[in-house]
Amino acid sequence: MTPQPVLNRVLLTLTGLVLLGGGLLIIAAGCDLYRRLDLTPPAGWPLTAPDDVLISSADRARWSSQKWWWPAVIAILALITLLALWWLLAQLRRQHPSRVPVGTDHAQPGVELHHSTLSDAIAAQAGSLPGVSRAKVRLTGRPARPRADITVTLTPTTAPDTALKALHDGPLNDARQSTGHNDLTAETRLRIAHHKPHRAH
Repeated sequence: MTPQPVLNRVLLTLTGLVLLGGGLLIIAAGCDLYRRLDLTPPAGWPLTAPDDVLISSADRARWSSQKWWWPAVIAILALITLLALWWLLAQLRRQHPSRVPVGTDHAQPGVELHHSTLSDAIAAQAGSLPGVSRAKVRLTGRPARPRADITVTLTPTTAPDTALKALHDGPLNDARQSTGHNDLTAETRLRIAHHKPHRAH
């Protein structure tokens, strides 16, 4: 697994946990669950009753008279907005390329291959390998540097290392040679096909 997907998943997980925790905190206070369930929240715990607020009027007005307050607030909000837009654009750039240039000189315009044609060809060849039940391929990355995300379903008796070697020496090697993308990278996920248990008679 590459570092970028790991970072994205960590950030999404942390963001989801913060939002979930904040939502549960607001729901618990709004429904007055602490009193109804006879629970004692920790000292200084925010939002313990329906009438509580997260930020009091005194806290909201504490720094508003200072000259630096509103410029600082605007700068922080602008920074958060820019970071969110940067992250969103980074995710959009990771979508599959519409076309993949073919040949050794990818900087010069020439023959291009539709992404679905290349991914279907790799998937068809991978699906015909011994021990492979089915294969699914999706191209990601930039057109000049595509990457293949491959999901391979193996039969229960197939060794994973054997399947990976066959995939590398066969479909991936053919794709690199036919397109000129010798730097074509791949991330492969292996699954085992479900099978019914055999009964002994």
